[in-house]
Amino acid sequence: MARSQDPIQSRDDGSRDRYDVTTWEVRTPLDRVATWLYWVLDVIARWVLVLLAGAILVAIVVTSDLPRILNPVVSAFTVLSLVPALALVAYVWWTDSTTAEPLSLLAVTFALGVLFASFAAIINGLGSVLQLVPIVGPVWFFYLVVGPIEETMKWLAVRIYAYRSPRFDAVIDGAVYGAVAGLGFATIENAIYITDAVANPVIGNVLGAGGGVTPARAIAGPGHVIYSAFAGYYLGLAKFNRDRAGPIIVKGLLIAALIHATYNTLTFIPAAAAFVLGIPNFVTLLAFVIIYDSFFGYFLYRKLARYRRQYRATRQDGALVPVERTEFEE
Repeated sequence: MARSQDPIQSRDDGSRDRYDVTTWEVRTPLDRVATWLYWVLDVIARWVLVLLAGAILVAIVVTSDLPRILNPVVSAFTVLSLVPALALVAYVWWTDSTTAEPLSLLAVTFALGVLFASFAAIINGLGSVLQLVPIVGPVWFFYLVVGPIEETMKWLAVRIYAYRSPRFDAVIDGAVYGAVAGLGFATIENAIYITDAVANPVIGNVLGAGGGVTPARAIAGPGHVIYSAFAGYYLGLAKFNRDRAGPIIVKGLLIAALIHATYNTLTFIPAAAAFVLGIPNFVTLLAFVIIYDSFFGYFLYRKLARYRRQYRATRQDGALVPVERTEFEE
């Protein structure tokens, strides 16, 4: 097992100065320059990432026909498509019984969720060649590209800004910001889908967008929130367990990516059921999404509820009071 401390540190009684031997702090002009340079490079790297994402997003919007995206009808249908996802975000926010998250951080996280969707669009486009492989190609595409890439982009929307804030001061905050990032991702995705539907000469009318595409996007939106809330929760857990942060983050992303990819892979089931039963595809799709999202939404609910119980227990007399565990938590 690797040492958690240098041999000198493990025997240090504090009587000697260990600066630049086994400890470090800002003392010299060079230390200050190094600290300042690190800060500058860190800020530049984040801004370059944001500006690049913005440029890609603008290109995607322009090629998707900007006037239609700005059309009030399209905007209205996009907003309507986000109502279920927004309700789920509101629930996750409500479960946070610690300090309330500032609107500014929530807004920036939402915006970054929108921006970083552009990276996912580019990478998904490149990775779509996997779908050319017969039978297994689409499955590979979902599990190796779509799930990991989209969940990583939403995770990055939290990690690059809100995570660094002192207001991100509890594990559950990760779930809140993750859910908001998922809402931002779903917003731009829905807008582009609905815009393309309106542009389609076959369904390019108000009833086409409102009667088919908008409901389909509405039932797909909550999934993005659930997946990224899981990844965000584990990001919060990693922030307060720095010695195990890497594996914790990977676990959260694996959970989110696997749930996401499995959803995409299983969407053939409602289509097949609709064909066999002779009913509209949207009916079977709605049933499938409700069952699927409810199943994993329940696990998210349990995780958030367990945190709330533990948090309330710690507030009783300022000490941790044992909390009765359910059969699911053994």
